[in-house]
Amino acid sequence: MDRVTAKARSRIMSLVKSRNGKTTERRFRAILAASGVSGWQMNCSNLPGKPDFVFWDGRLVIFVDGCFWHGCACKRLSKTRKSFWSGKLKANQARDRRVSIQLRNEGWSVVRVKECELKSEPTRARILRKIKKRLQMDSHPGFAA
Repeated sequence: MDRVTAKARSRIMSLVKSRNGKTTERRFRAILAASGVSGWQMNCSNLPGKPDFVFWDGRLVIFVDGCFWHGCACKRLSKTRKSFWSGKLKANQARDRRVSIQLRNEGWSVVRVKECELKSEPTRARILRKIKKRLQMDSHPGFAA
């Protein structure tokens, strides 16, 4: 049973923003900056899926996915309206797959980072190595060794 009314829950959920979240995009932007990586554009609305970060020169897009909204195993399903949330999260995951395939078919490299992966230093280092490899950063102007 939800502790708030359906109307109040709807209002609360409507306040969740899709861009510039503290635990997702902002944290990832700080990680990139601290690592000397630059040259990205944020929230590019003219590409499929509106990637959170786009490196035009390297044809690389990065999505930083919130764990709850993208059905990560680290989050549990809501106890209320289970069928709604299960369907919603499955639809989000299917959309993520479609968008990634479409971008790859258009010649983009796609990296998806889960919110929970940003919490651990070894995982952050692995993500940065993956980005470096995808961008071939030895020749990428946005990377300072």
